[in-house]
Amino acid sequence: MRLFRSAILAGAVVLVACHPSPPSDKSFDARVKAYILAHPEVIGEAIQKLQAKMAADDAAAQAKASAQLPALRAAVERDPRDFVANPKGVVTVTEFYDYRCPHCIDAAPKVLGLINNNPNVRFVFKEMPIFGPTSEHAARAALEVKKAGGDYLGVYRTFMETRPLDDEVIDQIALRFGARKSDLGSDPAADVQLADIAALFNKLDLGGTPAFIVGDELVPGDDMDALNAAIAKARKGEGAAAPA
Repeated sequence: MRLFRSAILAGAVVLVACHPSPPSDKSFDARVKAYILAHPEVIGEAIQKLQAKMAADDAAAQAKASAQLPALRAAVERDPRDFVANPKGVVTVTEFYDYRCPHCIDAAPKVLGLINNNPNVRFVFKEMPIFGPTSEHAARAALEVKKAGGDYLGVYRTFMETRPLDDEVIDQIALRFGARKSDLGSDPAADVQLADIAALFNKLDLGGTPAFIVGDELVPGDDMDALNAAIAKARKGEGAAAPA
């Protein structure tokens, strides 16, 4: 999500540079265009400055999240409403995700591999739909699967793999993995839970999905190398072996 945002904003620099004044000021536009054509390096310089600013903003957001994490630890790691894989694990990882987020989709197979290969990693799933009503429907359906005692990991994997993912397909998948038809999308408790997750997400200023939290460390995006490094660091603190 953050990398996608970087690409969009970098493109915006070019557009702004080419159109710095109202369209009615044609002579000014022409002079700016001529300058840029004569000095194209200014676009690269502007993009570099933008990227540096975004990196600084992301670092500040991560520092803010890390500072707030101790006070929010229970909400992040121990909300009994969340699905938890490997509940007896000694190191806790929390993921905020959306089933229609491209980077969440890319990360999903690695997340499942991490869970399967590291039984001492306790993994908390936070439904964080940010891509509109279809994502919200998928999140509610997954919570209904959990409520019914169905296969939550199965529905997580299948939602991430299935395209297109529309409401009808979501319902079919949820029913296959254990949701009760009468409950699909109709539980007010699911709405409360999703609102609480969104509030937590905003308090931590996470900015996008996926977002992983390990201890007091935030790992934004689908950077699995950074996630494994954070897990290894946490395990060292627990006196356990590094991640496989």
